[in-house]
Amino acid sequence: MIVDGSSPLPLKRRRFTNIDSMEAASAKAKLAAAKEKFGREIHVFETEGPLPIQNEVPSTEESDDFYEFTAEDYHRVIATKKEDNYLKTQKIREAEEAARRSRVTKAVIRVRFPDNHTLEVTFHPSETIQCLYDLIMKVISRQDLPFYLYTTPPKKQIKDMTQDIFSAGFIPGAIVYFSYDLPKGVDATAADSAAFLLDEVMSLKGLEVIAGAEQAEAAQSAPEPGVGASTGPFPIAQTSKPSEKKPGRPKWFKM
Repeated sequence: MIVDGSSPLPLKRRRFTNIDSMEAASAKAKLAAAKEKFGREIHVFETEGPLPIQNEVPSTEESDDFYEFTAEDYHRVIATKKEDNYLKTQKIREAEEAARRSRVTKAVIRVRFPDNHTLEVTFHPSETIQCLYDLIMKVISRQDLPFYLYTTPPKKQIKDMTQDIFSAGFIPGAIVYFSYDLPKGVDATAADSAAFLLDEVMSLKGLEVIAGAEQAEAAQSAPEPGVGASTGPFPIAQTSKPSEKKPGRPKWFKM
């Protein structure tokens, strides 16, 4: 599930028409070079609107009093959980967990920065959170400053570097937020005003749209099969032969 307090903000994607083949080839080459350098296929987008306020819980249509959780509801939930634990042995639970892991082959992680740019990277669910931190360290511009990642709401810092992405619940995708971890009393205005990502990483913004636009245009311009052209010989109309009827006896004939 997506780890975010609200529905994901739409990403700004430029619309391209009549993409030049050389431009598309250049975009593919830049994406391939970045993948070779950083070891992963990365995409850069720009989000619309400011990031959500930390620790801010989204408003709901109904008040908290509407969802009254009674003692009867509590005992019912506890009884259901106990029944499930009694019915399932440890081996069964481990087998179900292994089956869930085998069905998930990738996790798309989006890292949002305070300047409304988003870095999208794909990981394997068995990789650890440390792999995510190592990649962030390679692509940020201020590598001399400490940083941390967190989810929201509520704001929760990601601290366990040994936990794998599947166990962290970041499947099939998640949204995490970037922040510098500066000591108290240090003014972070200068750090936040500068670009968070390297220039060569920022140059990748929107390239996947250009690279994919050529294929989309080719698919749209290709004629649909069976329209305006015959796909085979014309069917030959077969005339049905009149059925031969055996002569019957006249009604006046009697034996």
